[in-house]
Amino acid sequence: MTNEKSINIEKSQDLPIENGKGRDSSNSGEQGVSDQATSGDGPEQHIENAATDGLASDDVNSGASGTAPANEVEDPLLAMTAERDELKDQLLRAMADTENMRRRGEREAANVRKYGHTPFARDLVGAIDNLARAVDSAPDNLEILDETIKSLITGIQLSWTELQSVIEKHGIKRVEPLGEKFDYNLHQAMFEVPTLDQPSGVVLEVVQHGYVLHDRLLRPAMVGVSKASEPNGNDNDQAKKDS
Repeated sequence: MTNEKSINIEKSQDLPIENGKGRDSSNSGEQGVSDQATSGDGPEQHIENAATDGLASDDVNSGASGTAPANEVEDPLLAMTAERDELKDQLLRAMADTENMRRRGEREAANVRKYGHTPFARDLVGAIDNLARAVDSAPDNLEILDETIKSLITGIQLSWTELQSVIEKHGIKRVEPLGEKFDYNLHQAMFEVPTLDQPSGVVLEVVQHGYVLHDRLLRPAMVGVSKASEPNGNDNDQAKKDS
């Protein structure tokens, strides 16, 4: 009997305590661990919740800001007025460019009509000079000449007169500088002629006539220009020669 009691006592010591307190403590321990595990996610979960709330608020703000201009409907009258002004400005610019192009085309066409035959006129003046020399070399009294020569000279003179009218019709004019003031735009001085009765710079001799086409010079007139002499100097030279 004593042995069986001692064995029962030992078994009872080896068995876990299954009373209410032991269960409560074990359950409380397990619940504490589980609560701790659950509560261990608390700070991180709080951070994540805060970040999520921040993003959500930013999305809400951005959405609100993005939808704000859409809610503000533009006035169609203002848009049509702005478009009208822009189209009107483009139209005015196009009309101005067209007008400038038209005027430029008219000026170019007028210049072509006016100066288009400049090379031909420049080549023609040489032949005109030769005909003028033939007319100038003819005698004044044609009655003393043979009838054939008289007819030839008369024909040359008529051709010269008709040629002068034709070239003047097309804007070609002969420069007659004799007795005029020297003009470097029309004349080319070849030599100087000392004189006492004329001031300096007067054309006293014409070597070759010049021609102009409207207001453009085809060929300058080659002339001799006066140079005023000092009478005192001439008297002194004459006195020196006499002495």
